[in-house]
Amino acid sequence: MKTRNILSAFAVVVVALLFGSCSDDFTTKVDNGLRMGNATKLELLRDSVPVSELPFSIGRGNAVIAVDADGEWTAQVADTTWCKLAVHAGYGYVNKFSYTKVDVAKNEGDARSTTITFTSGSLSKTITVSQKGTGTDPNDPFMSAFTFVENLGMGYNLGNTLEANHDITNPSVQQWFNPQTIYDWETCWGQPVTTPEIINAIAARGFNVIRVPVTWFPHMDEAGNVEAVWMNRVKEVVDMVLAAGCYCILNVHHDASEYDASRGDGAHWLLADMADYPAISAKFKKLWLQIATTFQNYDDRLVFEAFNEILSKKGEWGDPSDISCYEAVNKLEQDFVDVVRSTGGRNEYRNLLVNPYSAGSSPAKLAGMQMPTDVHPNHLLCSIHSYDPYWFCNDTDDENAQNYYIYIFDSACQQEIDDIFVRVDKRFSSDFGVPYIFGEFAAGGTHVAMSERVKYAQYMKQKFAQYNTTGLWWMGLMDRSTLVWTEDDIVKALF
Repeated sequence: MKTRNILSAFAVVVVALLFGSCSDDFTTKVDNGLRMGNATKLELLRDSVPVSELPFSIGRGNAVIAVDADGEWTAQVADTTWCKLAVHAGYGYVNKFSYTKVDVAKNEGDARSTTITFTSGSLSKTITVSQKGTGTDPNDPFMSAFTFVENLGMGYNLGNTLEANHDITNPSVQQWFNPQTIYDWETCWGQPVTTPEIINAIAARGFNVIRVPVTWFPHMDEAGNVEAVWMNRVKEVVDMVLAAGCYCILNVHHDASEYDASRGDGAHWLLADMADYPAISAKFKKLWLQIATTFQNYDDRLVFEAFNEILSKKGEWGDPSDISCYEAVNKLEQDFVDVVRSTGGRNEYRNLLVNPYSAGSSPAKLAGMQMPTDVHPNHLLCSIHSYDPYWFCNDTDDENAQNYYIYIFDSACQQEIDDIFVRVDKRFSSDFGVPYIFGEFAAGGTHVAMSERVKYAQYMKQKFAQYNTTGLWWMGLMDRSTLVWTEDDIVKALF
């Protein structure tokens, strides 16, 4: 009796399958909306917009394509030597999409193009994939921004040194800080005067890119002219970095910072503020004109960074309440590119680095950023800063906030970091087609055990390798006065 019932059920299934295979009509699988049979619809979308062209810059890039089809589909790339698909076939659905991802390799030669043909039944759609080439300008003597990032190992920030500052126009500051030489400025936040021995020690440990943060406002007159003695000191430190065989990133640092009206006009003047943009822009362009002219003949191991962590006039570290702040950031970074290129010489091709608002990576900050236009777009790259998870990586004197401290680097910490990399890679690599770095990262919080900080460093190293990029640790690690590596376990984890 049981055998007869099983055979009867099997017969029903066979009949149903035969009927379905012979039918000219669609059959619908109710549980997931799968449709099989004749195709009546085939649309290709990227970010919900119909797409027929995919342009890429010369670097590695990718794009996700949604296939809106009601029948089974296939896709074929004409030239698979540099353009590949993650998925070559899929089903059609009643009310949802299927997806594939287009990946292009870095282009070492001339501009190129290929096609991807999607077919569903009698329907066909084609996407043209194009990629810029490195051979478009035979006069270009510099490595591209992509090659620059590929050449970078782990990096180090020479923090609390040339960017150290106080507003000596403030009477309360004058009571305790009375600098007599440029070295008083360089050491006012507790670091020693930078020497070749310090830079060589950093380079010898394996760091091959050193970021030199510089604050300029204490050394500028009312007309925006930088003191020659300060510019010469900046030049000396940059020369030390290059002489040690490292790449160097030079920037405008705490001129862009939290705004404090009590500090006067000269302090933290570089703001994401459209209301004051004309005056800020004029001062910003004059500053970069002086910097770019000074370093005009330096080779491609020197990169300029527009500014550090620019904020609104309200000093908002989160997403700014006024979205025009994003417009101000974009306009200032366009000013930066235009001024540097206008100085000519090697600056015509120098690699230039730009950041989102506050150098942050929230969805709103990334969405608000636009890349500057440039006569040499292959020489632009982006950066973000990440001290995440925040309460793992940072300390605070606020006892109430200490309740949020994270002490263990666990899977939740990893997931937060994973999410940042996904967002940043999509915006910079996929949307903009430019390379990127983490200009600052670190787990500097001393409330966390060294073993857990080591796990953080190891995980960040792993993520950098996964996404073909790198990061620059924010200072620490070594006592620059004694040249002793005080956090050697972290250094070992980074290499």
